Amino acid sequence: MKSAEAVTRAAIRAAAVLVIGVAATASAAAAGLTKPGGYPERAVSIIVPYGAGGGSDQVARAWAKSMQEVTGVPFQVEDKPGGGGLAAMPDFVSRPQDGYTILQQTDGLISAGAANQVSFQVGKDVIPICFTQATFSQIYIRPDETRFTDWKSFVKYAKAHPGKVTVANIGVQGSMEVVQMAAITKGAGIKVKEISYDKPTERYAALLGSQVDALFEQPGDVRQFLQAKQMKPILTVLKEAPKAFAAVPSLKEAGLNIPVLMRVRGFWADKRVPAARREYLREACKKAFNTKDYQAFNKKKYMDLARSYYDGKDAIQLVNDMMDTYRKAAK
Repeated sequence: MKSAEAVTRAAIRAAAVLVIGVAATASAAAAGLTKPGGYPERAVSIIVPYGAGGGSDQVARAWAKSMQEVTGVPFQVEDKPGGGGLAAMPDFVSRPQDGYTILQQTDGLISAGAANQVSFQVGKDVIPICFTQATFSQIYIRPDETRFTDWKSFVKYAKAHPGKVTVANIGVQGSMEVVQMAAITKGAGIKVKEISYDKPTERYAALLGSQVDALFEQPGDVRQFLQAKQMKPILTVLKEAPKAFAAVPSLKEAGLNIPVLMRVRGFWADKRVPAARREYLREACKKAFNTKDYQAFNKKKYMDLARSYYDGKDAIQLVNDMMDTYRKAAK
């Protein structure tokens, strides 16, 4: 026979499991969500095709926390970097498409789809659940740089030393970063040497360590370096500068009449996932986006400066519009 102590421990464990289960159900119910067929009943994996610590990883972890809050089940991040964000795609499409594996992807997947670099149709075979971030890019230098201190002197120096100025970038052919930098350099009449770094932390370290002269990146991803005055923006890739960066020249102020390509980050599911589960994830995503924690995260990342949430038909339309833009840019 079991001892009284053993029986007591077993009872406590059973009670704990019951409480957790009730709490999870109560959480989803409180959020106004109806689980289709009980889905999800266990943890959901989020594949992030970029390195730990970068913008995509940060978004996924913030979203995972809010998704757990509204659904009552854990959302677990799996970082699988490589290939400019495409190396993880075979793993994603080969997993059971039951809604327990979600893909976090950027506009890199959209540009890859436009360039036919993937074996499936973006927006049809792999469908966006929601986009929770849309942001602009900037070019950064070190504050202690003496050869140039702003965009005007940067352009002047680059013209005097064609191909000598180095810029850290992702470097994947057809990506937003490559297409946008090509438009910037062409519009400014300069030639620079872009150095490709697959991991965000490597790009940041390259600038801080003087291995490159400049960095192409989004402000939210390098906010800590901006606050520490380790990086200095010299160009904002928008037609008009937002108030947060009023002192940094915009494209219009720099005399650059070029298209603006935004960095978008969102969550995707395979079309084989049952429609009811995809719809549940869409509804949950909207509620997660509006949680206090995620709103605070987005504000911290400068994502409150423009519209940053898309789902349903709006998300599909955004994908199609961006693919058209990339195709035109390629021509």
